[in-house]
Amino acid sequence: MNTMTLWHITGWEFAALACAALLVGFSKTAVSGANTVSLAIFAAVLPARASTGVLLPVLIAGDVLAVLTYRRHAHWPTLWKLFPAVAVGVVAGTLFLMWADDGIVRTSIGAILLLMAGVTVWRRRTADAEEEPDTVASRTGRVKARSYGVLGGFTTMVANAGGPVMSMYLLSAGFRKLGFLGTSAFFFLIVNVSKVPFSVGLGLIDGRSLLLDAALVAFVVPGAFLGKWAVSRINQQLFERLVIAATVVGGVQLLIR
Repeated sequence: MNTMTLWHITGWEFAALACAALLVGFSKTAVSGANTVSLAIFAAVLPARASTGVLLPVLIAGDVLAVLTYRRHAHWPTLWKLFPAVAVGVVAGTLFLMWADDGIVRTSIGAILLLMAGVTVWRRRTADAEEEPDTVASRTGRVKARSYGVLGGFTTMVANAGGPVMSMYLLSAGFRKLGFLGTSAFFFLIVNVSKVPFSVGLGLIDGRSLLLDAALVAFVVPGAFLGKWAVSRINQQLFERLVIAATVVGGVQLLIR
């Protein structure tokens, strides 16, 4: 089957998906969480449920590139604290997808996007006020890790939107740029790969979706190289403002569509 005829995709729609795939690569090596814009594009072009299955292999490709770039900077104690709670969230998200129809999933993705935008704004306003970030070894740190882990697992399973949740957690835990990127890279590679069997079981990943993925992954690679080049040059404050604005627009569009 021709890739361009999947779900009756037009040339302009495929171009939008390609730009979203490029942004996935960029976000994985530069600004984690920026791919919320990508999931809004995918959910707008494709059926909402199907969009999560198509986007997942694209995200995994970006995760692989991020791990290859920042593998030496991961903080494994933090990862081990997060994974059990994330597993609970992924199972909860899977049960939700078994129950929800396409309209509910679309509305949920839009609501999650708006929630993540609000979370990001709150994170930026409170980041400077936190003088002593909680470590994963403290009681407060463990509670925070479990809370963010469950929410991150649920949002990443339902809408591939765990990026802003984990970005907020890692920044509040005091991670510097390289440690943040390395830990985030391994976290999402492991979590996204673990979601594949659930997505296949739900019928979100099949031969048609993988065919479209094969065409889109080619755009992830230049995005990742662009992110690696830009990570030390980018104006973080301006970029985050643009991401928040685009996320809000995407969330509203999904809610009213």
